[in-house]
Amino acid sequence: MTDTIVCRPVGTIRSEHRIPEETPVQPEFAKGCAGRAEVFPEYEEGLRDIETFSHLILLYSFHKAGDPELIIKPFLDDVPRGIFATRHPSRPNRIGLSVVRLIRREGPVLILEDVDVLDGTPIIDIKPYVPRFDAPGNATGGWTDTIDPRKARQRGRRMYGSREILQKKK
Repeated sequence: MTDTIVCRPVGTIRSEHRIPEETPVQPEFAKGCAGRAEVFPEYEEGLRDIETFSHLILLYSFHKAGDPELIIKPFLDDVPRGIFATRHPSRPNRIGLSVVRLIRREGPVLILEDVDVLDGTPIIDIKPYVPRFDAPGNATGGWTDTIDPRKARQRGRRMYGSREILQKKK
């Protein structure tokens, strides 16, 4: 067994999110946030038929994450949890996952909605979201099922849109 895994980015995520603290924590809280996946030219051929899917799974590097922690306080809760029971970015391998909506493909660029990822984030892989495989009917959400939906939305959106709100108040 090797202790080193090498991943090379296949592209870059572009989004309106520039500040981590103002970025929604999940696509559910990033409804309407536009973005795009700019796939490097040498991988463009691999996008063939991707436009037949409504949603994509993006795997990416949390390139701006802090040091790894095994116990963290999740964004949606005040109770410390094990890192592997959360989607917090301060992970040992800093791999993120988001299910985003595919609007269309323009050559090597995928136009997306519901993007909760920082601008400039390296893409590790792109997979089609297949409801038959990816949405088991008997799935449970663990501790996240206990979070009040209004509280989750407020915390999940974090500071997203706060600048616009503050500017409108002036």
